[in-house]
Amino acid sequence: MTETAEKPKKPKRPQQVFTLLVEVGRHKDDGLPDGSTGAALMCYASGVDEAEAVRETVAILKQADLAPLDVTGYGTLEERLEMGHDISEEERDLMARALAENSVIVAQMTPFFEDGKNG
Repeated sequence: MTETAEKPKKPKRPQQVFTLLVEVGRHKDDGLPDGSTGAALMCYASGVDEAEAVRETVAILKQADLAPLDVTGYGTLEERLEMGHDISEEERDLMARALAENSVIVAQMTPFFEDGKNG
């Protein structure tokens, strides 16, 4: 008779919220303004680590017919505070919402235009 060895349970890592800046290009039906060449999206995304938050964000943006090109991570709220970032109450509320909903929140969208002027 063989005993089935139970796998040791990994401690569940807590979800955190990461601030991500995602550059997107154009894609059919992306909803970006006419004449824009792409956009920058400020996102708050939950994940157990930044890599997971980036993967989830890219997947959701692709589902929304956006074309993610580049993602820059700015870390968690605590990491941003350590770097001296000034974080408004509105930003903190959005981060709390992303954590509570285990979601990705697009907080701001700035379109890019060929002439160098942004929306």
